[in-house]
Amino acid sequence: MIVPDARSLRSAFGRFMTGVTVVTALDARGKPVGFTANSFSSVSLDPPLLSVCPGRSLSSFETFATCERFAVSILAEGQEEISNTFAGYKGDRFARFAWTTDAHGVPLIDGASAQFSCGVHARVEAGDHLLLLGAITALSDSDRPGLGYLGGRYFSLGLERHARDPARINICGVIVEQGDSILLEPAPDGYQLPHLHLTERSGLREALADDLARRGLNARLGQVYSVYDDTRSGTHHAYLLATAAPGPLPSGLEAVPIARLGTLRFTDPSTARMLHRFAEEARTRSFTLYLGDTETGDTHPERP
Repeated sequence: MIVPDARSLRSAFGRFMTGVTVVTALDARGKPVGFTANSFSSVSLDPPLLSVCPGRSLSSFETFATCERFAVSILAEGQEEISNTFAGYKGDRFARFAWTTDAHGVPLIDGASAQFSCGVHARVEAGDHLLLLGAITALSDSDRPGLGYLGGRYFSLGLERHARDPARINICGVIVEQGDSILLEPAPDGYQLPHLHLTERSGLREALADDLARRGLNARLGQVYSVYDDTRSGTHHAYLLATAAPGPLPSGLEAVPIARLGTLRFTDPSTARMLHRFAEEARTRSFTLYLGDTETGDTHPERP
């Protein structure tokens, strides 16, 4: 073990899979404020309590350090842009999305997976954060799957379940970054991504993680990047992003600079189109999710 510093703590804490919430309150002038937090936890059923941890660096910290009430909205799949806005947008965050208020006028995010209206039960000084305990006075719940967060990236269990379609042949692969390169498999008629065929009902993420481990590759899986059908072959494809640690490569894999992807020949035109999109998005690190078929589809924000 090592002595913790800010960088190692952030990395280690990031291994914990969480949901994503938006915490809201009213400032002294009655203006709504809010921030994105994954430091949310249930605390007690009797009495009903939860906790959030606003950081002292928040522009709205003083509001949460003195308010009498606050609310928590657990974001649903597809609400990544709301999370990004409340994490860093400097303008009027509440003008960008639909919201309503609880009985006390505190904002609640529309379409959230769950919402909690709270009175302040206690505040505890906790280093560079404040532990804010809320006494839950009202809640709403839905069957919308929650938005996940792990290792600095969003993930969607619902989309991964959609990606794993047991009614078809499932081709599941991974775009593995290692530094400024991605890892490809050379083939007689071009390059292809590391992939496998799934015929049983094993989980997509677990199957890919096991496959990478069997190859001897130390890689961390990230978000779902492309999910599409190939109507010609009757196959269903799903690809995830991943990051590999520096080090020697297992046999059968080649590190190719991302800048060269446009010059390579691939075994499948769909792979070529997907990696062209990846190369463009890698410049800004603003990755999207593609849903559709080999010819047409839509991209959706799914940012790291």
